[in-house]
Amino acid sequence: MSQILNDILTVFPNGIEHYLLGGIAIGVGVILIYVLTGTIVGASTGLETIISYRSKIKWFQQEGFVSSRMWRTAFTVGIITGAFIYTIISGGNLWVTEVQWWRLLFGGILVGIGTRLGKGCTSGHGICGLASVSTASLINVVIFVGVAIVVAHAIEIIGVVP
Repeated sequence: MSQILNDILTVFPNGIEHYLLGGIAIGVGVILIYVLTGTIVGASTGLETIISYRSKIKWFQQEGFVSSRMWRTAFTVGIITGAFIYTIISGGNLWVTEVQWWRLLFGGILVGIGTRLGKGCTSGHGICGLASVSTASLINVVIFVGVAIVVAHAIEIIGVVP
């Protein structure tokens, strides 16, 4: 048992409490949204819903996006605001990456394409989908994680730096 605790402390030198509290908060939020709306929540759908306010593209004008604008907008703004408030309170830096903006933009576009191909994002499939024992979500999560591992190793092998 002490070896397991030692391994945890090695991987998480700053402790696991904040991860545990964050996970509980996410779980409670997901449960509340599901109980109150009957909808599985995901970050990519929140973003698409916000885009539906301005876009005339038919995809963004789907009934599911238009009818859920209020709570999905509040959810998405809450994610961003919560991260900002936590960063300010904890004294962290607002910008913590050395990766160039264009790489982040390109990666974000690829992630956006992937969320459409996978019919949802990592939060929708990884948190809500797995919690509801969805086979499709399990397959998507395995693909997300597998591709991430392969890409991370490939990037390291070819020597790409931020």
